[in-house]
Amino acid sequence: MTVLIGSAGSQVSNILSSNTLNTPSTFDPNSLNTPSWSVSAARHHMIEQQIRPWGILEPRVLEVLRIIKRELFVQEAQTTLAFSDIQLPILPDQPLTKNSEVMLEPRIEARILQAIMPHGKEEVLEVGSGSGYMAALLGYFSKFVTTVELNPAIAEFATVNLNKCRIPNVRVEVGDALQGWKVSSNTSYDLICLSGGVCEVSQALQNQLKVGGKLFAFIGDERLMSATIIRRVSHDYFQQKKLFEALVPSLVDSSVRHSFVF
Repeated sequence: MTVLIGSAGSQVSNILSSNTLNTPSTFDPNSLNTPSWSVSAARHHMIEQQIRPWGILEPRVLEVLRIIKRELFVQEAQTTLAFSDIQLPILPDQPLTKNSEVMLEPRIEARILQAIMPHGKEEVLEVGSGSGYMAALLGYFSKFVTTVELNPAIAEFATVNLNKCRIPNVRVEVGDALQGWKVSSNTSYDLICLSGGVCEVSQALQNQLKVGGKLFAFIGDERLMSATIIRRVSHDYFQQKKLFEALVPSLVDSSVRHSFVF
């Protein structure tokens, strides 16, 4: 299953400049549980009290957090929690467990974006679509993003959210990308983002990096995970660098399909 959000290959910045993202026609601020001004205040406090103190100072990251409306990527009942420093269940009435499908904390998503920071020309693969929010952030700075989700219900949720914001350069696909995505077609990427934990990154997925490309992943187990950047220096040589420690739900492959998270 493939879902194309908008026209393939067009730049999301062209849409954003027309303010369609700021006031999408499908979103009514009056439907929120709190006045619209409080949403703006909550977003401001999120950036100033969570994001900046965690060392996320890249101006482009801070700006996109204001532009991409995080509250449009959560369940309606979670709107007032959208800016909180917590993981939010993606599916309604879902209890939080170590492998739950969740939206990660804002500071974690911002740190990921700052670590891999596209510059406008990159082809990006995300493993674990979740709510679609991380794909939207990546899409703002990339040529095109393919985001792959194992759970069809979550893939549909991400698709709906991206459509609400009219993000034109993100494609949502359903499947398991942990062992690589469409490897037989020799597809390669400038950036790969694993939006969840893994014990290790498969060599097949690393091989889909272009030379000079970067892969982000949380590597470890439920006791300790390290946010890690893997760079492909040459055809046969990869470098790893640990950035920070965090505990996030784990991605799983289709052979043990009891959850798929971001």
